[in-house]
Amino acid sequence: MTHDDARSRIREFLNPHLAGQTVADSDDIFALGYVNSLFAMQLALFVEKEFALTLGPADMDFDNFRTVEGLVRLVTSRTAAV
Repeated sequence: MTHDDARSRIREFLNPHLAGQTVADSDDIFALGYVNSLFAMQLALFVEKEFALTLGPADMDFDNFRTVEGLVRLVTSRTAAV
């Protein structure tokens, strides 16, 4: 899994939730108010389904879900480990 492929798929999922706004990979989408804490569970389910991963307790660190950068890092590190 390349960073660019993961980033593209993650952004495609996030776009409908960003109210038409463009965010940088390092922008905290929760702090900016685009999504709420309940959305973190949707993100986790998306990552598991889209990338065929099973996330464990160590993966559930909020920092993995608050930015596109964090999501890409999580996905690419977990798919490299498979």
